[in-house]
Amino acid sequence: MADAITLTYNVTKDDFTRAGEASADVKQKLKQMGVSPEAVRKVSIAMYEGEINMVIHAYGGKITVTISPDKIRMVLADSGPGIEDIEKAMQPGYSTAPEEIRNLGFGAGMGLPNMKKYTDSMHIETKIGVGTTITMEVNL
Repeated sequence: MADAITLTYNVTKDDFTRAGEASADVKQKLKQMGVSPEAVRKVSIAMYEGEINMVIHAYGGKITVTISPDKIRMVLADSGPGIEDIEKAMQPGYSTAPEEIRNLGFGAGMGLPNMKKYTDSMHIETKIGVGTTITMEVNL
């Protein structure tokens, strides 16, 4: 793989029927490219968690994935309410998901902790009332 490949996905608020499509597509493409199973697994988990967070908490957004010879970078940018307390949001089990979302089996408060756990770097930029951008990288 000589050059970087960029993939872009739109995520729609509350669209649980399509939630996970972007991460599944990236997983398939990485496998086709011969990326190591461990890297594919890490990217798939981190991106799925981020995608579900965007569906639950944001008003939609965009995921941009850049696959280069040395790393995979995922940028998840949403127009949402923002994260009021990042430190608290990073605690396993902490969730602001409403009851109806939890009843669907989502919102257990493991999204951000899993995103950090399965990536080599993660950076969160958030502004209340404007949105959140999370940049994650998995080294190859």
